[in-house]
Amino acid sequence: MIIYNITANVDLEIVEDWLLWMKEEHIPKVLETKLFVSATINRIISNSDSGSSYAIAYKSKSLADLQKYETLFATDLRNEYNLKYSNSAPTFRTIMEIEKEF
Repeated sequence: MIIYNITANVDLEIVEDWLLWMKEEHIPKVLETKLFVSATINRIISNSDSGSSYAIAYKSKSLADLQKYETLFATDLRNEYNLKYSNSAPTFRTIMEIEKEF
């Protein structure tokens, strides 16, 4: 299983709007691709005053499915995100492979 993790540092002024948009618009669109089996929104707990950080973790059955997502869907979905939030909620991505679940 592959975890495609997107971490966002969200300005405090837009957290509610960003969360609503992610839950109702963006994440459902990503899941509609059928290339991920699930997604979670995780708030990162820290002592930072510069905003709220979130990690969105998408689970994919294989690296091939993730690569298909990147090829067919990622550019349009990222552009949509960046038009709305690139300055107020910048992101970075991490790809992880689940070694063992307990």
